[in-house]
Amino acid sequence: MLPLVALWAHGSLALGDFVPGRSDLDLVALIGAPIAGPQRRDLQRVHEGLISEQPLARNLHCAYVVSSDVADARRSHVTWAQGELYERPVSPVSRRELCQGGLCLRGPAPAAVVPAVTDAELAEYVRVNLRNYWHPKTSRSDIWLRDIWVDLGMLTLARATVTLRDGRLITKREAIEELARLGAPADVLDDIYRRRYEAAVSASVLWLARRGYLARSFIRAGIERVLASDAR
Repeated sequence: MLPLVALWAHGSLALGDFVPGRSDLDLVALIGAPIAGPQRRDLQRVHEGLISEQPLARNLHCAYVVSSDVADARRSHVTWAQGELYERPVSPVSRRELCQGGLCLRGPAPAAVVPAVTDAELAEYVRVNLRNYWHPKTSRSDIWLRDIWVDLGMLTLARATVTLRDGRLITKREAIEELARLGAPADVLDDIYRRRYEAAVSASVLWLARRGYLARSFIRAGIERVLASDAR
């Protein structure tokens, strides 16, 4: 058993845009000691068991942060996400969410433990993420046939635009509204909205290809515009 110090929720649940069965459940578990080899294997089995018993557990993401390492924003932590266990840092975006509106499910509130993220730190992370991760991804065509890439890419662009412009974080619903203001393809926005907030519908191969092309073209141009504007 892991020595649990605190359990926090961030993301859609904390920001008030959680859609049961569709939104990810983003958690941070603050633990008192590092996860040893046998504990890591047990943790893997626990998460896999949850998925086999409860399909909605596929949307569960949880970072296991050792309390002595919480101040180091560059430190990677054992994380369960997308059906696998690996290590990654808790991003400045997630840290800002935790400090500003994180839900405390157990233990001390996140704002009392997690160091505040400055506006400069948040903006720099967003710039680097757009430039080094998302922009190169728009050169590929295969990944944009998948819902997750279209959704995350489009919403990330909108949220990054607002963060760099206004210094604040927005929900996914607000991001869809921002994309409309930015002139995003209406049929792509409608597709994203229906799959997130209404009944999902089947899509033809032709539509998936067209949607992928429209999304990645818009995202690539949007990233270049945002970074150029932010640099002035």
